[in-house]
Amino acid sequence: MSDDVDVLIAGGGLNGPTLALALAGAGLRVAVVDPRPADARSGDNFDGRAYALAVASQRLLKALGLWGGLAGDSQPILQVKASQGQPGEGAAPFFLHFDSAEIEEGPVGFMLEDRFLYRALLAAMRDRVRHLPGLSVTDHRPAPGGVAVTLSDGRQIGARLLVGADGRGSGVAARAGIRRRGWDYGQTALVAAIVHDLPHHGIAQQYFMAHGPLAILPLPGNRSSVVWSETHADARAIAALPDDAFLDVLRPRFGDYLGRIELAGSRFTYPLSLSLADRYVADRVALIGDAAHGVHPIAGQGLNLGLRDVAALAEVLVDAARRGEDIGSDLVLERYQGWRRFDGTFLALGMDGVNRLFASSNPILSAARGLGMGAVSAVPALRRGFMRQAAGLSVHPMPRLLTGRAL
Repeated sequence: MSDDVDVLIAGGGLNGPTLALALAGAGLRVAVVDPRPADARSGDNFDGRAYALAVASQRLLKALGLWGGLAGDSQPILQVKASQGQPGEGAAPFFLHFDSAEIEEGPVGFMLEDRFLYRALLAAMRDRVRHLPGLSVTDHRPAPGGVAVTLSDGRQIGARLLVGADGRGSGVAARAGIRRRGWDYGQTALVAAIVHDLPHHGIAQQYFMAHGPLAILPLPGNRSSVVWSETHADARAIAALPDDAFLDVLRPRFGDYLGRIELAGSRFTYPLSLSLADRYVADRVALIGDAAHGVHPIAGQGLNLGLRDVAALAEVLVDAARRGEDIGSDLVLERYQGWRRFDGTFLALGMDGVNRLFASSNPILSAARGLGMGAVSAVPALRRGFMRQAAGLSVHPMPRLLTGRAL
């Protein structure tokens, strides 16, 4: 068929286009089927959605030729402070403090708004990747030497491999017979951006509270992104408030260290859950990102975990193609699963454990948590180890793209 490609990617969020660019840059024919219209998220309005990119993720974007145009819109994360507490109680006596000056790689990470990253991916795909907006994958079935994929407009495209980058409710995974495990956290994340009077100095703050964590993440200028978790019921009530009343609830949790705060842009809510695919691969199918592992947003590792999948899968496929192997074969796909499944599951369950640990209001456990945080913060080797983990520099083996090298 004239429409045939080497790899068809279902899902046009961030992971799918990034994988497409990595593969296309190595000479593979790639198509991205994107349910959203072509002009989705193309406006210039600031809506508050942003990501904490680990150093390894930033290096991947640099290797793909994207970071040069994004660096000016990013905010380096120079320090991270984490503590536990309750609204209005003030700072806890013991806390974690990570300073990027202690590691030679530079900032711990970079904050980047969704609108800038998505726009850069869309522009880069224009001449290198077949982008099919406003469509979805409705069916797929094995075909000689590949897979036949049916789109929502009725057309069929042949591919050697179908990649599911279509989120936690992945239709690709479901049709491939890949089951999922997980649970609801009983929490909803309230996401917004705020503008404040005082500079944040590139410091990211993480407060652990009984109903869920509150992250305050620095953006360029005197702005910060807020990811605030509450119980489903409380989050619904807070989300329904007008802006002024919403800020009245946020301020005691936020504190006054940045001076007066006001909302900047829209507010969003996201129910939180854990969702792990039993397998990352099936017959002519591979999963990446949330289609493989949906994690709690503590430490902002969701996108970074997906970009690790992208880097590993791209390397496996490109190296296989150069050796003349069938890139959709079970042998090739098992290399990807063996590389990524442990790391994805380990990090997802680790974030789950941290959330459960800090959700308890038991005073003995609270004291133990505080002492533990203080102990980690007091030992330089432990601090550096945690920082390197957060920066995505502890992945082993490290995919080439995460080191900034091209495939």
